[in-house]
Amino acid sequence: MKPTILLTNDDGYQSPGIHAIREKLIEEGFKVITITPDRNMSGTSHSLTFTRPLKIQKLSEDFYYIVDGTPADCVHLGINIVLEGKKPDILVSGINTGPNIGNDVFYSGTVGAAREGCLFGIPSIALSVSSSKNPDFKTVAEISIPIIKAVELYSLPKGTFLNVNIPIIPKESIKGYLLTKQGRSAYKEEIVKYLSPSKEEYYWIGGEEELTEECQPGTDYTAVKEGYVSITPIRLDLTDYEGLEFLDRENFIGKLRELQK
Repeated sequence: MKPTILLTNDDGYQSPGIHAIREKLIEEGFKVITITPDRNMSGTSHSLTFTRPLKIQKLSEDFYYIVDGTPADCVHLGINIVLEGKKPDILVSGINTGPNIGNDVFYSGTVGAAREGCLFGIPSIALSVSSSKNPDFKTVAEISIPIIKAVELYSLPKGTFLNVNIPIIPKESIKGYLLTKQGRSAYKEEIVKYLSPSKEEYYWIGGEEELTEECQPGTDYTAVKEGYVSITPIRLDLTDYEGLEFLDRENFIGKLRELQK
């Protein structure tokens, strides 16, 4: 039986990234169920839509659906409605147009969808490219396949998913795959003010394309900058255990009680 992959993204159903990885997965013999937002939902992180109803539209007969919601909504509806509660073997989110490196993991809808898949107990992978400037998605899809096959064969630890970033350089120039840790910053942040024709102020939150973190050894940022495919395991458990030990050692709760008196 063919392994089933639930495929989603945050760039919407028209993104060339999702079409490239979808075609390659089908070529490799996977059964691919595709369910994506009906528009670009970048920056929606792990949000779910609770304030209005959602609609699913069947785009074609070959298991392709669109949803008027977030990437995490797509995962929820893909598993509970399209797959009728049956879990796929793997969840793949991407290929995202641009990197999800460092602090991006907190904002990214691509990463949010993979995190949602992980919450369902599905081995999940977020795929991104290092730049939005003319990526060769066909090549990126080819580079992604060994990672997906490795997860199919060996799975992942419970509560862990993979955040993968692939450099946009010729395939023969890629030095290999590296396990990395999450870096810090990703973009130089920028807020631009504009005036509407009626002289009302509005703002556009964004950032420069160029990554700005210092090259710390072992980070996702450094790996991509040096020509490696970065594979970062991300845990669902966000507890800072060192912080927990520190606060316990410093009698933080005792100090709180003193302040209550």
